[in-house]
Amino acid sequence: MVGNMSALSERVDALSQQLRPHYARFLAGAGDDVLLTAHSHQAWPDVSREAHLQAWDDAAAMADKKWAHVFGEVLPEFQRRVVQRLGSERAADLALAPNTHELVYRLLSCFPPEARVLTTDSEFHSLRRQLSRSAEESLRVQWVQAGPGLADRLGQALREAPTQLLALSQVFFTDASVVLDLETILQDAASLGVPVLVDTYHSFNVLPMAVDDWPGEVFVVGGGYKYAQSGEAACWMLLPPDCQLRPRHTGWFADFEHLETNDGVVRYCAGGFRFMGSTFDPSPFYRGRAVLAWMDAQGLSPERLRRATQDGTELIIEGWARRALQDKGLTLGSPRDRRERAGFVTFEHPRAQTLCALLDERGIRTDVRGTRLRLGPAPYTSSTEIDRALQTLSEIL
Repeated sequence: MVGNMSALSERVDALSQQLRPHYARFLAGAGDDVLLTAHSHQAWPDVSREAHLQAWDDAAAMADKKWAHVFGEVLPEFQRRVVQRLGSERAADLALAPNTHELVYRLLSCFPPEARVLTTDSEFHSLRRQLSRSAEESLRVQWVQAGPGLADRLGQALREAPTQLLALSQVFFTDASVVLDLETILQDAASLGVPVLVDTYHSFNVLPMAVDDWPGEVFVVGGGYKYAQSGEAACWMLLPPDCQLRPRHTGWFADFEHLETNDGVVRYCAGGFRFMGSTFDPSPFYRGRAVLAWMDAQGLSPERLRRATQDGTELIIEGWARRALQDKGLTLGSPRDRRERAGFVTFEHPRAQTLCALLDERGIRTDVRGTRLRLGPAPYTSSTEIDRALQTLSEIL
């Protein structure tokens, strides 16, 4: 075990040493604090700041002519780099928006108000809240318990009644568990002609994907706020090929070609643009384009990032076990098997809120959801930082 942990630490530190100089401005702002909120808000590499300034400079140089540059160069490159990391070649099918909620709500608007939606009880708040509110009106929502046996429960629920949409995460935000049976679930839905929304916010740049091989009619949503390190408002949804849905929640960017045609017919662009909204701030997509290009140059492929998150989270779990923190009331809430765990580690404690606050006072930044304390290492996190965080947590307990 000691040898294994030593090898893990060496791999973690080798990547950390390679990357930290590229985060100089952001890490300088953090000072001596240990950033373990990578699953929520990672540090941004310096190239993101340069890109943000470039967006401002382009606006100053071009004024409203900047949009030709945005639509002609910035967005196409951003789309291409995103779909490449999704395992797709369909950049033109990538819709863009300032947040995933806007895209998901637009997708929901494609179905009748009384549609039946099947989902899990562990979805992120934006989807959970919107489905709950829509259910107060006419939407019929069935919540299925997440966890072992999810594929069987969803398959049974799909066969019980006609369903217009199945929505679930590839990685659950509650405990970082990976839905290993995702393709089985997609196949079940495809056999019944049910479209599926897959939330990949906690799997993009964490799990290698091949979404073009996924069966059925699949909508893949995600964004840049977490593991893509490009900040807020660079979100996207990959539509199925030849999607013909007509969102009721639609903006004028969804049909540039017929803007001046006032014949009472609402038309839509082909590809991802049919799900576009209206005027948006393009600077997040400047940042996203630059960060993904930088990741490519650094060799930070989804496969390498997967190994990095597995190593970092394993060091956290090893530190928890070595200090016997379960005996102090801190229970592991994430899968122990690295194949089943994504980019962070959840610990259960009845006073998790207090633990998070006390850790913050001591320079260890984590986050909390109810009784769940979440620790997320990033590729730039060192083994020394992880050890300091676990030792501080032990002392607090």
